[in-house]
Amino acid sequence: MAGRIRREDVEAVRERVRIEEVIGAHVQLKTAGVGSLKGLCPFHDERSPSFHVRPQVGRYHCFGCGEGGDVIDFVTKVDGLGFAEAVEYLAGRVGVQLRYEEGGPTRPAEEPGRRRRLIEAHKVAEEFYREQLATPGGAAGRQFLAERGFDRTAAEQFGVGFAPTGWDALLKHLRGRGFTEPELIASGLVSQGQRGVYDRFRGRLVWPIREVTGETIGFGARRLFDEDNGPKYLNTPETPLYRKSHVLYGLDLAKREMQRDKRVVVVEGYTDVMAMHLSGIGTAVATCGTAFGSDHTRIVRRLIGDSGASSGVQLATGTSVGGEVIFTFDGDEAGQKAALRAFGEDQTFAAQTFVAVEPSGMDPCELRQSRGPDAVRALVAGRQPLFAFVLRATLRSYDLATAEGRVAALRSAAPVVAGIRDAALRPEYTRLLAGWLGMEDLATVQRAVDGARGRGGAAGRAPTSGGRPAGATERPARTQRPGPVDPVLAVERTALEVVLQAPALVPAEFDELGSDAFAAPAHRAVHEAIRAAGGVTAGRASVGEDGSSTAWVGAVLDEAAEAVRPLVTELAVAPVPEDRPEAVGDYVRGVVLRLVEMGFTRHIAELRGRLQRMDATADPAGYQAAFAELVAIEGRRRNLRESV
Repeated sequence: MAGRIRREDVEAVRERVRIEEVIGAHVQLKTAGVGSLKGLCPFHDERSPSFHVRPQVGRYHCFGCGEGGDVIDFVTKVDGLGFAEAVEYLAGRVGVQLRYEEGGPTRPAEEPGRRRRLIEAHKVAEEFYREQLATPGGAAGRQFLAERGFDRTAAEQFGVGFAPTGWDALLKHLRGRGFTEPELIASGLVSQGQRGVYDRFRGRLVWPIREVTGETIGFGARRLFDEDNGPKYLNTPETPLYRKSHVLYGLDLAKREMQRDKRVVVVEGYTDVMAMHLSGIGTAVATCGTAFGSDHTRIVRRLIGDSGASSGVQLATGTSVGGEVIFTFDGDEAGQKAALRAFGEDQTFAAQTFVAVEPSGMDPCELRQSRGPDAVRALVAGRQPLFAFVLRATLRSYDLATAEGRVAALRSAAPVVAGIRDAALRPEYTRLLAGWLGMEDLATVQRAVDGARGRGGAAGRAPTSGGRPAGATERPARTQRPGPVDPVLAVERTALEVVLQAPALVPAEFDELGSDAFAAPAHRAVHEAIRAAGGVTAGRASVGEDGSSTAWVGAVLDEAAEAVRPLVTELAVAPVPEDRPEAVGDYVRGVVLRLVEMGFTRHIAELRGRLQRMDATADPAGYQAAFAELVAIEGRRRNLRESV
């Protein structure tokens, strides 16, 4: 059974993927000196670029928010993928055949080459469907879109297409592009019946369903013709690529704003996602033929950065600290039930969770068409906390004008309050429940809630630990950074930067530095990691044929303590002041030798102080040895200055 990806394959992916191309798809990068690029950080809002990428070392770092790492780290953060998923995605980009060790977490058995073929088949199918929408046969699809307020530009933005009414139009097209029948069956683009293989989608409007990386892995199709006896909506079946519980329609379009705004708006359909985005709500996504579940929760949490203890606080301004998850449902009974189901999933979020329901029963698509984009934005702005919505929905089933109705409502609503895991929120909703019921005796309501918790019920789920959501990880503590004012520390930092970025240009004197060569503890820790990795001698040997020092920085990171690794990445990416290619070599040598000279100067001062404290008469041999050492160090410093 396949398990962990082999380390050498992970390293091959790191070395072969061009980090500037991957990041460049998300960030507009501009030259920032020799071998350095910079742009606006994708992880926080900023007006001046502080996000730097250094392709030669395969690393990035933002000097504004502190985010940094290699190309795999970037994909996991910006696309919300797990580590193995990110490696597999990048391996597919550069054609690295991954191998898996026995044991460990299992991975899909689909071979990377096979997966790439299925991805390519979906890409061809999407192009085919989009072309068909513009043909005379696609008139019904264009009419459907127009009736809902979507023009050609909107269709192109979301990749909407049309599946012809024939049985094998797509099948013939894909065969003509070299795809085999087994590949097409595995892709889910075709179905197999008693009479052979035929198109799965026929006479329908189709939406491409994409992974967070933007690759199409399936389709959702809407019935257009009365003679079509199939379901109103038909999706791709479960395939090696497409698992409906693991995908969210529109996630590829929404991910950037989700990360920036720390918000996701969950709607019910493809046209609702379109209406939301076109109304300025760019964080909208939808499930694909299934309820919002725990797998969707994990995807969303990775993207909005669910932050545990600081989440779930709604401010007077209407915003929430720590992120928002907003469910929008139709105003009918089915929508109300969907909101109640979402209550169970909310317990896995630390982020504040809301419900936005249009009172007249219109969905976002109908609302935009009837009242315009402002009404759609108002729907989201008028959201209400999910806990409050669930309680009110529960109370609506009872006649609160009678004592019997109030008691029955309390018995029904108490387990809901008891099911709130947040210990700070539970008492607040207990008081709210008492007010909504019209019960002045808070103790009665409190006893009912406590009794429901004692019986288990909705409160039986395991609580989160340490104020963090289950499954969340803590960022390792960062080592204390030295201040930028001290000129000595500035030389230390710059020397470490050039050693990590350009080991081939660093003079051999660097490896002669002792453990006390750096005054700042953080710099000393990085120096120790460099020495443990073999020093610049090993760094020169690891430089790639293209001059890259990716492997060298990786070796230093392997030796660095967890708290020191972010600083190593920061130093490896930091822009070097010298931006003339022909002068970089002299600059590197000058910086390192300046550090060596500082060490000599410090040693000379120590020796002079020792000589002043010594008694030459009482210990002539010791005094003479110290004096000889002083003369030797002064000579080395003099020779060093003359060589620069």
